[in-house]
Amino acid sequence: CFAGLKSSKKGRKPSKAQKAKQQQEEEERRLQEEDFKVDTQTTTPPKMILTDFSWLIINIQYIFCVQWEKYMHCDGTPDPAVQRDINTYISLWRDDPEVNITSVLKQCNLALQVCILCLDVCGQKYQEALINLQELIHSKHHRTSEEILKRASESIDTETGNMQTVVKDDNITLCLWANLKKDPRSVCEVSLGFQLPKQLAVSDIAVRILHTHYDHLSLLARMAHLKIPTPSSRCDITANTTITMIFFTVIIMLVILTLSFPISEGDLRSHSVQFTMMDGDEHAQVVDLMQYTPLGGVFYYDVFCLPPQAHQVIGWEIRQVLDTGLQVFPYPTERSNLYDKEALTCPPVGVSMTLPDSIVFLETPQVARWDAAGKQWRMDGITDVSYEEEEAKISFKMESFQAFVLMQETYANLPFQNWELRPLGQDSAVFTVNGALFDFSIMIQGDQCMLQSEQEKGPSQLLGKWMSGPALQKAMVNVGINVFVNEYTDKYVSTCGKDPLTEHAAYEQMALFASACAFSWSKWNAKCGAEHLVMQVFLLTHRYGNSWSLYLLGAQRSQKLQITEKSEAFSPDLYPGSEFHSTFIHMLQDNMSTEGIARTRESNYLFIDTVQSLLCATRPLMYS
Repeated sequence: CFAGLKSSKKGRKPSKAQKAKQQQEEEERRLQEEDFKVDTQTTTPPKMILTDFSWLIINIQYIFCVQWEKYMHCDGTPDPAVQRDINTYISLWRDDPEVNITSVLKQCNLALQVCILCLDVCGQKYQEALINLQELIHSKHHRTSEEILKRASESIDTETGNMQTVVKDDNITLCLWANLKKDPRSVCEVSLGFQLPKQLAVSDIAVRILHTHYDHLSLLARMAHLKIPTPSSRCDITANTTITMIFFTVIIMLVILTLSFPISEGDLRSHSVQFTMMDGDEHAQVVDLMQYTPLGGVFYYDVFCLPPQAHQVIGWEIRQVLDTGLQVFPYPTERSNLYDKEALTCPPVGVSMTLPDSIVFLETPQVARWDAAGKQWRMDGITDVSYEEEEAKISFKMESFQAFVLMQETYANLPFQNWELRPLGQDSAVFTVNGALFDFSIMIQGDQCMLQSEQEKGPSQLLGKWMSGPALQKAMVNVGINVFVNEYTDKYVSTCGKDPLTEHAAYEQMALFASACAFSWSKWNAKCGAEHLVMQVFLLTHRYGNSWSLYLLGAQRSQKLQITEKSEAFSPDLYPGSEFHSTFIHMLQDNMSTEGIARTRESNYLFIDTVQSLLCATRPLMYS
């Protein structure tokens, strides 16, 4: 009826009063949009402060939860925020003589929880204590391995004549093989195998492959090679701060927000993190842990001298007792004369394994070995790599027995080929991404997210499970599907090079209207320049029809474009009959029905925050 009313008055000349009223309404609308824009710009620093310090509030709640659970459990675990408690826990456990594999693994699992709590609550504040605890866990694995190998002759396999045993729990898989018959075999029970040179095949040795489903070595590498500058303009609040000091800091923060103190641009930047530089040849072989991500845990590949076995003599058990512990068998053997051509050569040792089912390798996995001296992963010294994709098997050879890990390029699935954010109802949407190698969708319902994918190699343990946004992001990265970016991503992935403030404002406004509008990728986003953004928008509650339209977003104004996705060239011409608007959401409201506007106003803040966090974590307008 509005269209008919408008057409019926088209031929009539408006009176002066009508003109004045119309001009007044347009001026009021313009002032409202300008006020909204100015308010958004002036309140940006406090919002950014709240975003930057939101982890502090969450950390307070987390510390209370940890302390309450610790109080309720009374299991003897130390308070991760008190270094003295951690040191006492380490000292007592180090002196514990227990070597039974079942008991030790339970203790190791408890210690792993302490490590996780230390990282979550304290970060790298107690770096030395954290490293000591991780080393103690590994030494406990050594002691239990030694105890099993001391009785290797009591567990001889009837088929091979050697001893082989496999111990599993939720965090580790321990494979031990003792060369009793001098005939090496593979450990088939866990899809692990190895090849030994002849000089090892006839020696009194034991081979251990310890697969830890966690990765302490990469954390050690980051600690050793990262330099984090000391904050100058901010207070660096750590988790070990007392509760009184934490609340004092929160009060100060609220006072700052109330007084609206000016904040310099430097204060709004995150602290830069830099890697120590190395020589060209060395750096080429050292793994960049920002470019590559270790997946599936660490495989410790070791060869030991077989401990003396017991002998039964007239009903007595005679055993040689050594106090040296589990001794590493020297391999490769050091040559007495480097120029002696007849010196003993040491062929490489082989490893074959089936890839973990819980990990999604989007491309051929890379193998890296641990350099204990340099505390870093390296890709040299690994040869004869063979990968069978259909059977998910990989085999390779190394110059010596070392820990190794499987790696994948961190941003292998970037840039995105296409993306779409489509509403499914009130406070419900689906974010669909066509990645470079893997396609997926994330269902959003309130503050919960669920991963979906139709590809065969998807992570079955994650698909169809509801969880919070941060939990889903962490889980996806751990299984090899990393589509989340950070401040270093543009060094490894080609981007559209957009203005970050304009981009962030777009994500914020998209989240506000995610219940009523669909947003999608546009090829013109890469053609419109760094200061502008272009996306397709589909108004599900459109007044005049349902179709995709192109919108141009900038720092000063937004507009609807005349061109379509099928046009031959980009043009910033305004869509006929439309107007410029200072914000994107005012632009969308012009063509939105009353029902659509009501749906956006009724959106729950948790849903809006979840959508915005997901968009900011993936940045589809930048990396597509």
